[in-house]
Amino acid sequence: MRNLPFKKIDAFASAKSGGNPAGYIALESLSQLTENEMLKIAKELKGFVSEVGFAARTGDTEFDLRYYSSEREVDFCGHATIAIMYDIIKTDPYFHNFETLTIKTKNDRLVVRNRIVTEDSVFIMSPNPVFSDSAPGVKQIALNLRINVSDINKEYPVSVINAGLNTLIVPVQNLDTIISIKPDLDELNAFCKQSGVDIVHVFTPDTYIKSNNYRTRVFAPTFGYLEDPATGSGNSAFGYYLLKNRLWTTGTLLIEQNGFKENHNIVRLQIEKDEQGRSRVCFGGGAITRIEGEYLLYQ
Repeated sequence: MRNLPFKKIDAFASAKSGGNPAGYIALESLSQLTENEMLKIAKELKGFVSEVGFAARTGDTEFDLRYYSSEREVDFCGHATIAIMYDIIKTDPYFHNFETLTIKTKNDRLVVRNRIVTEDSVFIMSPNPVFSDSAPGVKQIALNLRINVSDINKEYPVSVINAGLNTLIVPVQNLDTIISIKPDLDELNAFCKQSGVDIVHVFTPDTYIKSNNYRTRVFAPTFGYLEDPATGSGNSAFGYYLLKNRLWTTGTLLIEQNGFKENHNIVRLQIEKDEQGRSRVCFGGGAITRIEGEYLLYQ
């Protein structure tokens, strides 16, 4: 039996919303666990957290991260990254005065901005986007979301963008439409796999709080659960979608997310230039630690 430090942390949580639960296991090195052991832990925590993040410090301000859902390894998990990095910076005085940290994920090396003092948030620079030339048709999308074709807003394009996860972005008419969406887990899972996407991101500019910019919902059946109530990677893909379509040029976007009209989570998006001068979407938010203890891994 091995004892592993464990926390359950709700990313993007607020006084009126529960955020998105992530598991966090701190390791001395990622080689401390095998891939099968990481997957086993995530399977055992299914229904308790959406994904489990495994983090190991590799330098003064550098960390390696890996993510697992109950079904498979996840290339990038935004809410788990927010949860882990917020907790690390908040709880360890060594990191309080560092403005920038670095994380290495499976496919990327990303910047973390410490804005806990000014905004009670950390911001993560999302992976460089990959834009697809094709997307499923609106009839097929409507069928699998169990909505009418007329519920899809034709003023905006349907797109597939990867900013860590292959994300199908679907515009819908209004807030009532987005709240009413109730797809079937198995049907949507089959549709996503057939379409080659990881998640379905649905959005509308019609918000509950009018000073917010968009309402989104994200469905993630390929990871073993229907809905992701607050997501960094999906909303990052959405940010790149807005940039590409010239719907966002500057400032902070406030994204309402989940299926509850009033008690929504808030994800913040900002634009930052990287070392090559490219516009990158940064997603940000805070987190609340709900449980702290040990995970007992039996051999």
